[in-house]
Parts: sequence; C-alpha cells; structure tokens
Amino acid sequence: MLLTAYNGAILGPIAKVLGWVMNGIYALMSMIGIENVGLSIIIFTIVIYAILFPLTYKQQKFSKLSQKMQPELQAIQKKYNGKKDQASMMAMQEETQAVYEKYGVSMMGSCVQMLIQMPLLFALYRVFLNVPAYVSGVKNNFSALVDGIMATSGYQDKMTQLVTDLRVMTQPAADFTVSDPTALSNSIVDVLYKMNSNGWDTLKSAFPSLTDTINATYDTVSHVNNFLGLNISDTPWQVMTSNFASHNFLFVVLALLVPIVSYLTQVLNIKLMPQAAPSNGNNENDMAAQQMMNRTMPIFSFVMCFTVPVGLGIYWIAGAVVRSVQQFFLNKHFEKINLEDIIKKNQEKAKKKREKMGIAENQISNAAKINTRQINEPKKEDKKSGMSEAQRELELEKANAAKAKAKAGSMAAKANMVRDFNEKNSRK
Repeated sequence: MLLTAYNGAILGPIAKVLGWVMNGIYALMSMIGIENVGLSIIIFTIVIYAILFPLTYKQQKFSKLSQKMQPELQAIQKKYNGKKDQASMMAMQEETQAVYEKYGVSMMGSCVQMLIQMPLLFALYRVFLNVPAYVSGVKNNFSALVDGIMATSGYQDKMTQLVTDLRVMTQPAADFTVSDPTALSNSIVDVLYKMNSNGWDTLKSAFPSLTDTINATYDTVSHVNNFLGLNISDTPWQVMTSNFASHNFLFVVLALLVPIVSYLTQVLNIKLMPQAAPSNGNNENDMAAQQMMNRTMPIFSFVMCFTVPVGLGIYWIAGAVVRSVQQFFLNKHFEKINLEDIIKKNQEKAKKKREKMGIAENQISNAAKINTRQINEPKKEDKKSGMSEAQRELELEKANAAKAKAKAGSMAAKANMVRDFNEKNSRK
C-alpha cells in the first residue's frame, strides 16, 4: 500500500503517520456504517487542527506580545538607522535582545511554531491528494477490478494509453513498465481513483470484458467519494461543464459553491486574524504588502478550487472554518487577559532559565529596564575603544561580577587590579 504514498525525505514519513490517523478515522466510521471520504476529510482536519492548537495559541500569544514590543523595537531601529559600523550594530543587537528579555520572549518564538506546523499541513495535503495510498478501506474497493485488469492481456499498454488520453496526473507518476506486480497494482489504483466520471466510460472501452466489474466498482467508489452529490475525485470545473451540457443545473451550482465557499471562508479567516504591527520603519510599505497578500490569498484559493479535486476544496474549506472558529475564541480570550501578567510570568521563566545557565542577573538588570520613553538619541561612543556607552556598561557589569568572585591575593584579583589601572589611564 505504501509504494504509492508520497516518499519525500521530510514530508513522506510525516504523511505516513497522518495516513495512519486518517485510516483509523475511516475504519471507525465504517464500523458504524458510514463510509465516506469527504466526511473523513472534515473530521480528520478538525482532529489535526485540534492537535496543533497549543502551537497556534503560543503563536498568537507571541503575536500579541510582538505588537506591544514594536514601539520599542522601532525606536531602536530608528536610533541606529544608517549606522553600519560594527560597534553600532553590536549595540543595536544588544538593545534589541534586551527588549525581548524584558518581555520574556524569544526572538525565534514565532518561527519555532511555524517550523512545526508547516510540515504537518503540507503532509496533510499529500494524504488528501492520494487517499487510497493511506486508507486501506478505500483501496480495497478497487481490488476486484484491479485483479481483472491485470489478468487482461496487454493491460500495461492499455493503462499507459488511458493515462495519456485522460491526462490523469498521479504523484508519484504511474509507471506500467515495471515488473513488480505490487507496484503495478498500486499504480492502477492511483489512476482509477484520480479518474473523473467520464474516465470510467473510457475504461469500459479499453476493457469491454470487465464492464460489469467496472460498473460495480464505479458505484461503490461513487458512494464512498460522494459528498453532497459531488464526486470528490472530480474538479468543480469538470462537474460544471459536464452537467451544464446535460442541463443538470443543480450540480453546476453545487460545484460552483466549492470555490465560492473556499473564497469566503479564507476572507473570514483573514479578517479574524490579528494584523501584525510593522517590524520596521516602512509602515506604509508594510501595510500595503500585507493588504495585498490579504486580497491575493482568497482569490488564489478561489481560482485553484476550480482545477483541483473537490476533495482538496473540502479540505481547504474545512481548514479555513476550523481556523476561523479557533481564531474567534482566541480573540475573545486575549481581549480578557492582562498582557502585563503574561509579561511578568515570561520574565520569571526567563530569569530561572538564566540562573540555570549560570548567567548573573546583574549583567542584564540595566538592559531589562529599557523603555521607549528612554530611547532618544544614540549614546556617544568611546573614541579610544570604539565602544558605545551601552557596551561599556555591559562590560563593566561583567567585570564587577568577575571581580566579586576573585579571592584576595589570587591571580584573578591581581589581573583585576591591572585592568582597573588600565581603565583609569584610558579615561584620562
């Protein structure tokens, strides 16, 4: 079964794990008499987003704290704007880090959540793209037909021609030149699952002796793939064009609703999402870029939903609805909580972490008190050392901490005396 699953080095193993979950959901539904891929996709999407919710919450909390930090971060950027010397860049980095320390968050806080979530969501897409490769219950529906096709003389050439004529796209690409019967069987299942309704008529022409088996398999697969009257293997465009010609306008409307609902749910999701504050001084450019992306993404979803299988459209819609529901309650939650309490808790956690790492608290106590109101002009640099005042203060704190630990008469104490003498002479 796994031969036709996506075999990418990173997403492949993740997709297999998600496939096991999807297979379990489908099996449980089958036990109560419900065998439907579309409904399984919706339930599976809800389960996955529920699992990812803790990461989503952390990301949202980081976003709220980032908005609160932005005035101070922008003031630091403005303070060192245009300064490319090493001393200024180091001082800017130190002051920026101090602001993050003050709010008790990591500079990479948002990236970590994204790095975990994105592979999961991309792997989820791979599972929905080729359901039989992961869900044994769906694959078993093709067994009788696959056996009949493989027992037909010259079936490999016929299947190759069928893929070419119908332009069936599978991932990985179906290969009927191999000798491995298991690989050939899986390739046939991939092609059969990706065929639209018209493709099954072409299959009957290629294998006329299997007409009864083809009809029985098509009826079973149509039932499994049926969602609100639509075959989830068909694209909305295929459904619209075929039913418009036969004057079945109800199915034309149902197919058209897939991209429309996808567009509307994406718009709703974007409106509920908190808009991040610009991270630099180009507020107008950042806002324009953000607005352009907010307009483009729903339109992209609308256009793509015409050309991808209905099943993927259901996945996009279900994902947008789940995210919107989560975001609605997250917004209500963050309206009630006190960010100052979160900042204090984060500072306490950061302090304990620093203590475990053996970092003296007095080394960062001054930096942690930085406030926007105190950031005005850059401090003067020491002309002899090329160090800013902020750097000198930090070095002085480190020296004092080391001096306090040195025993009287030790080599470290004598070294401190020499350092103090040099410091006094350098200031004259």
